[in-house]
Amino acid sequence: MKKTVVFTDLDGTLLDYSTYSFEKAFPALLSLRQRGIPLVICSSKTRSEIEHYREKLENHHPFIVENGGGIFIPVGYFDFDVKSGAYDISEEDDYCVLRLGARYSVLRRAIGDLRGEGFPVRGFGDMPAEEVAALTGLSLEKAAMAKERHFDEPFILIDSGRQAKDLRRAIEQKGLTFTEGRFFHLLGNSDKGKAVSILISFYRRQFGDLTTFGLGDGPNDIPMLREVDQAAIVQRPDGSYDSRIDIPKLIKAEGIGPGGWNRAVEELILSV
Repeated sequence: MKKTVVFTDLDGTLLDYSTYSFEKAFPALLSLRQRGIPLVICSSKTRSEIEHYREKLENHHPFIVENGGGIFIPVGYFDFDVKSGAYDISEEDDYCVLRLGARYSVLRRAIGDLRGEGFPVRGFGDMPAEEVAALTGLSLEKAAMAKERHFDEPFILIDSGRQAKDLRRAIEQKGLTFTEGRFFHLLGNSDKGKAVSILISFYRRQFGDLTTFGLGDGPNDIPMLREVDQAAIVQRPDGSYDSRIDIPKLIKAEGIGPGGWNRAVEELILSV
């Protein structure tokens, strides 16, 4: 029998866009846990933020941080040594950490260079926790967690419609990329799809035959959704689906955020 692995975004998907609650997804979360189906969080959030939710979810599986910039695998999770592969891997606390993204210092320097080139950008690293909290709706404590970045820099751009195309060109000239979630995100040669692909290869090595599912809601989820066998997106707060996500066999789950997540998991995964 095939092993099933589920990859999920957090903000606007498993977590409510405004309250950051996963209450509406609880029935499906409980079913996944009871069936022993790994739930891998793949988010733009930092390690501190994801660990906060992993504790609440009683989740002990690997997780992907900062839009694919890093993969955290609990030591001993797989039967084989993940450090034997051709990846930049270090051991931190109780994790094997695969670095895929650029150094945060490189991203912060690029933010400064972009401002010097006339782009009105402001990154999380430029903001006190109070400003991040006001922008995101996070508590002050969680806003501080959101600033603990290592692989990816969220930023805002004034008059983004006019300057986004020129900004993309300027970022690419620096050998970097950016993606969009709730904010713009500056990153190196990494994305959610590359990180998910690596973890899928590890799960296949562990379990053999595998079926993978992915759930998201925005453009930064596209690389992840392309890597899985079956992709689903949930409705945004206004009830729409993000039209920029165009993937073959894409399932559009009925329900906003965690409500849609719960329906998708119960109908597409737990019914298999």
